[in-house]
Amino acid sequence: MAEKLDDITIAYTDPATGTELVKELDKAFLTRGAWATVLFRFQDRAKPDADFSPVKYRVVRYKKVGGEFRSQSKFNISSADQARGLIAILEEWLKQEA
Repeated sequence: MAEKLDDITIAYTDPATGTELVKELDKAFLTRGAWATVLFRFQDRAKPDADFSPVKYRVVRYKKVGGEFRSQSKFNISSADQARGLIAILEEWLKQEA
């Protein structure tokens, strides 16, 4: 867990083997504060000896509790096609609100 918002990561290395299982490629903060929303771009592995997956995206909501940010909820966007679909729908909805 992270004390500072900028230290939050989804990168993960197996402590027993030293194998990188989740590789964080990028992150963007959608909101900051005691409740924070972070968008990650990442790749992961199904098994330690497998290749990394295609790029995925994850939206994670964090809450600061006892001086540390803790994950409260998350949503994975598992493919570029799913991301494009989400973008298209949001753009259409935003046009309707304008």
